[in-house]
Amino acid sequence: MANGVYCMTEEILKKIYDATPPEEELDDIADFFKVFGDNTRLKIMIALLQSELCVQDIADALQMTQSAISHQLKLLKQLDLVKTRRAGKTIFYSLADDHISTILSMGIDHIEE
Repeated sequence: MANGVYCMTEEILKKIYDATPPEEELDDIADFFKVFGDNTRLKIMIALLQSELCVQDIADALQMTQSAISHQLKLLKQLDLVKTRRAGKTIFYSLADDHISTILSMGIDHIEE
């Protein structure tokens, strides 16, 4: 409101209201995007964007400890950003779905513009 004059119509206000998720869902969305704010997690997800990998492969590729990678993968799995597949004693990680791949790719494309 500027000088007592409203610029939006009730129709726009209703669209805003209808498009805004409930508080609990907003919290989940905020937590989802916070994950992308950590360089280590981003590096892991970018590696997984290339291929399904085991913990040791990721640790070697990123020149980090297996422990540090496992810690971050646990968080990514809890938030349903990565999924696992077991082959014998080895657990392979991959991005959970195409949405995650798209978000990562769009973020990279946006920054590289």
